[in-house]
Amino acid sequence: MSKYPFLTIAMPVRNEERFIADTLNQLLNQDYPADRYEIIVADGESSDRTPEIIEEFSKKNPQVKLMTNPGRLPSSGRNVGFRNGKGDYFLVIDGHCIIPDNNLFKNVVTLFRKAEVDCLGRPQPFITPDEPSWQRAIALARASKLGHSGDSFIHSQEEGYVSPVSMGCAYSKKVFEKIGYVDEDFDAAEDVEFNYRVEQAGFKTFFSPKIAVIYFPRENLKGLWKQLNRYGLGRAKFTFKHPETFNIEILLPIVFVLGMVAGPFSWFIHPYLFYAYAVVVLFYLSLVGVFSVRIHTIEPLSFIGKLFLVFLTIHFGIGVGLLRGFAKELRKKLSGKK
Repeated sequence: MSKYPFLTIAMPVRNEERFIADTLNQLLNQDYPADRYEIIVADGESSDRTPEIIEEFSKKNPQVKLMTNPGRLPSSGRNVGFRNGKGDYFLVIDGHCIIPDNNLFKNVVTLFRKAEVDCLGRPQPFITPDEPSWQRAIALARASKLGHSGDSFIHSQEEGYVSPVSMGCAYSKKVFEKIGYVDEDFDAAEDVEFNYRVEQAGFKTFFSPKIAVIYFPRENLKGLWKQLNRYGLGRAKFTFKHPETFNIEILLPIVFVLGMVAGPFSWFIHPYLFYAYAVVVLFYLSLVGVFSVRIHTIEPLSFIGKLFLVFLTIHFGIGVGLLRGFAKELRKKLSGKK
C-alpha cells in the first residue's frame, strides 16, 4: 500500500442546506493529496437545496461525488458510500458536524497502520454554546454520566483498544468483504448493529481522540425527545436481532417509564407500595437535581431548571422509545413478519 492509501468518505445527508457547505469545506481543506480520497455524499431525496449545493462543490472539486440515496435513511446512505467507494479505508462523516483540524485524514491512516486494526473509533463531543440556551443545557447534560450510556466512549479522551459498538466510524475494505454492509431495515442505531457485527467477526478496534468529530446538540426539548425516542426504537430492534445483547442498561429505562406511569396506582393495591414508589421517585428527582446543580457553573440559576428538564427528557425519551420499539418488534414476531 502506498504512503497515501485511498480514502472513501461516506456521508449520508438529508436536508442539510444550512451546514453541508461548511462540512464539505472542512473535508476539502484536509492536508491530504486531493487524488487520494473521494467524498461520496448520499442524498436522501432532500426537499431543500442540499443536492444543488453538493453539485456546485462537485463541479469545482472532482473528489466530491453526489449520489442518490432512495432509501432516505442513514443506514442506506452509509451503504451508498460503502458499496460505491473505492477506498482502502472508509470513514463515515455526517453532513452536520465540525472537524477540529486539517489532519483528520492523515490521523486516520496513521492509526490504522500503527494500531494494526481494521476499525477505528472516535469521540463525538458536543459543541457547547456560551449562552445559557436549551442547546447548552442539552450539550452539558448529554456529556454527563447521567446523560449517556455507561458503555459509551463518545466523551472519552483516552486512546486504546476498545469495543467498537458505541463509536466505530472507520473501516478497512476487508470488513465489508467479511461481514457485508449496514442493515437497511434500521432507521436508527444502524451503526450500533453494524459495529456489533464488526466486533463479533473478530476485527480489532482502536479508539483515539485524534480523529474526534464535534457534533451539534439538539436545539430544544422537542428535538431531543425525537432523537432519543428514535434511538430507543433502534436499540429495541437491535436487541431483537441480537437477543444476547439484552442487559440491565436496556431494561432500566423501560422499568423507569413503566414505574413512573403505574406507580401512582399502587395506592389501590397497598399504601406501602405507594410509599415505596414515592421514595424511589424522590430519590430519582434528587439525583437529577444534584447533577443539574453540579453541572451548572456560570449560568443564571434558572439554567438549573433547564438542565433538570433536559435530564427528564433524556430518560423518558429513551424509555418510551424502547417500549415502543419492543412492542413493535414483538407484534412483528407474533405476526410472522420479518
